[in-house]
Amino acid sequence: MRINRYPILVALAAALALPAAAQEKKAETGKSESAKADANEPEEDIARASAEEDAQPKRGSVTVKGRTIAYTATPGTLTIRDDDGEAVASMFYVAYVADRPKGSAPRPVTFTFNGGPGSSSMWLHMGSIGPVLVETPNAGSTAPAPYRIRSNPETMLDKTDIVFLDAIGTGLSRPIGKSKGPEFWGVDQDIDAFSRGIMRYLTLNDRWDSPKFLFGESYGTLRGAGLVYALQQRGVQMNGVVLLSSILNYGVRQPGYDQIYLTYLPSYAATAWYHNRLANKPAALEPFLTEVRQWTTGPYAAALAKGSDLSDEERGAVAQQMSAYTGLPVKYILDADLRVELSRFRKELMRDQKRTVGRLDSRFIGIDVDAAGEGPEFDTTDAAISGPYVGALNKYLFGTLGYKTKLSYRPNYYVKIGGGNWDQRHRAPGGRQGGAQMALANTALDLSAAMRQNPYLKVLSLNGYYDMATPFFGAEYDLKHMQIDPSLRANLTYHYYESGHMVYINPAVIGQFKRDLDTFYDSAAVGN
Repeated sequence: MRINRYPILVALAAALALPAAAQEKKAETGKSESAKADANEPEEDIARASAEEDAQPKRGSVTVKGRTIAYTATPGTLTIRDDDGEAVASMFYVAYVADRPKGSAPRPVTFTFNGGPGSSSMWLHMGSIGPVLVETPNAGSTAPAPYRIRSNPETMLDKTDIVFLDAIGTGLSRPIGKSKGPEFWGVDQDIDAFSRGIMRYLTLNDRWDSPKFLFGESYGTLRGAGLVYALQQRGVQMNGVVLLSSILNYGVRQPGYDQIYLTYLPSYAATAWYHNRLANKPAALEPFLTEVRQWTTGPYAAALAKGSDLSDEERGAVAQQMSAYTGLPVKYILDADLRVELSRFRKELMRDQKRTVGRLDSRFIGIDVDAAGEGPEFDTTDAAISGPYVGALNKYLFGTLGYKTKLSYRPNYYVKIGGGNWDQRHRAPGGRQGGAQMALANTALDLSAAMRQNPYLKVLSLNGYYDMATPFFGAEYDLKHMQIDPSLRANLTYHYYESGHMVYINPAVIGQFKRDLDTFYDSAAVGN
């Protein structure tokens, strides 16, 4: 993920690109049609971007809990300038600001983004907390257009104004002037750009005194955890951070480390439970998954830690229990040396039915041409929902909102940003690490520092049980290793849903999703 300055990092970054890029709905198929289109775009597309800031407001309304909320939807651009005042990038946003009585207290404002890295904010914008959404079927493929774009009664606009931001190079955000894309394509470079963009929005819209929140999904959580610390260092104190489908630490995902196998196992168990692949299926996911977690951090972790010292008897016992939890054959687990890669699990679980399971949401089922293959040919979740989201975004932005621009909207820009083109390095915050440069980012350290320096900061971790791009057990590991003081642990809250990476695409859980967010905002917005 990042600028290629060190050859060794390039190879490692390429190996880790899928866990990052595929988080954003673009796993195996992520560099397909839209990426091919981006590859053929002329360089003058960047030249069309302007340093002149733009705002094209339009009125709208939405009904939430029986109350009609009138709002202004504003697609526009923010000019990002370097320390010398030179314009270096134009960041595109769509803001939803609810009407409020004159003289009333400032409303909260939430800055929202997806990740990738290389994804626009299209997914969160058209599916989650905004006042409009596109309907997609639950755990199934979507029929072709026309798609249904409708008001979202579960929007968070009753609690907070919302600003969706596109990373530089994605959506309608572009480098400008003498700047080039790679100058923004890295962990720290990206955090800096978002910091400047958010501060510019606060200034332009007189929102410095508003309660402020960050809401990131997928790689957007890694960005958000680093961003809250970076903003705090610049005098922008946040009230809260929402982490949806988290990945905060790339270091533990390096080849040769066993932590990733521990991370995936509870998600494997949840998936096997959903698809009825367990010989003795429990009645409910919980407390089943609590049992799986305990076994994973206990006997399974101990067995992997022994390496070649593990006895045949111990190996067999672990394989038997792992089979009981995952539905995979004992022999398959033994042949994999107790370490089953994600792509293998997705292919093997339902191989006897010639079916695969999704990566972004393992409830989705796919069909490969070759049932004997090593891994799935595509991510069926991505294939099912990409069309509706891309179509709806373009229809809504350029049709309903009538936004005028010479640029084309990039749902993603993985063809240029993905793989080894993203600088994965990150400068750690002070403290025990002493500002050391990490080869692979772990921004849980930044979040930890921000929480210690701002004891009012609240953090909400939202997770889908069937998310195998950013497994919930990995989020727990990252957040529970922040080493925050016991007095601050009440500021960190977890919630779980029977859904996948994009929790909000499951209608059955969206009500609870909204209630959990409401509770969090009610607590964090007042600074208690």
